[in-house]
Amino acid sequence: MANYSLQDIKDLREKTGAGMLDVKKALEEAEGDAEKALEIIRVKGLKGVGKREGRSASDGLVAAHVGPTADGEGQTGVLVEVNSETDFVAKSQPFISLAERVLAAAVATGARDADALTSAEFEGTTVQNIVDETAATLGERIVVRRLARVAGEHVEVYLHKVSKDLPPQVGVLVATDAAGASVARDIATHIAAYSPQFLSRDEVPADTVESERKIAEETARNEGKPEGALPKIVEGRLNGFFKENVLLDQPFAKDPKKSVGQVLTEAGGTLSAFVRFRVGA
Repeated sequence: MANYSLQDIKDLREKTGAGMLDVKKALEEAEGDAEKALEIIRVKGLKGVGKREGRSASDGLVAAHVGPTADGEGQTGVLVEVNSETDFVAKSQPFISLAERVLAAAVATGARDADALTSAEFEGTTVQNIVDETAATLGERIVVRRLARVAGEHVEVYLHKVSKDLPPQVGVLVATDAAGASVARDIATHIAAYSPQFLSRDEVPADTVESERKIAEETARNEGKPEGALPKIVEGRLNGFFKENVLLDQPFAKDPKKSVGQVLTEAGGTLSAFVRFRVGA
């Protein structure tokens, strides 16, 4: 019988995120040598990278960084989403460490999207190779799914845990001017909870507005509303769409009697950009 204990199994699982059976097989093959068992898990994992390509990776975490712009006049925020197949791996230290390296690569390389990031050179190799090496150890498909950047005089970051046992799975960046910084944190929290799709009405595509207008009109007609009342009803329902989907029109989470736009106006500030990621969404 191989010379290893339950504690050895536990330690190797925590280090690799691998399943119980895989860890036991590796320890048996390595005759209880934990370092050799780790190498066995990694080698077998590398061979299985291609086989995992079709598997779903919908768990994971979000990570963010805020730093000064190149000219020192403002701040730039970077938000990345890294996916795994299970929450067991998502909360493992190797996966969390990988996400930190991916974020560092995003900051260092200036990549604008996930494809550019994974192909970028970092630490003497590509980011994709770094991801594949960790995927080999963990035995799961790992994907750098999204990357976003915002810049402004002030950038606020908010990361939210949907479970205390997991790393953050909702991430928000908000770019404001200096005056808006006083309410940026509250607005970032609001965005995390209410998931707006657009910053302002001007950002809603014209075809989306037209589609919502037609739906509102057809719905009103099907409800038997008077013809003369249709324009007012349609505009009211269109405003309802804006209040649900446009950040500046949404009722503010901390004071629903005010819109987010009103809160910014009262602070004397403006908000120029935001981004929200929720893992798997």
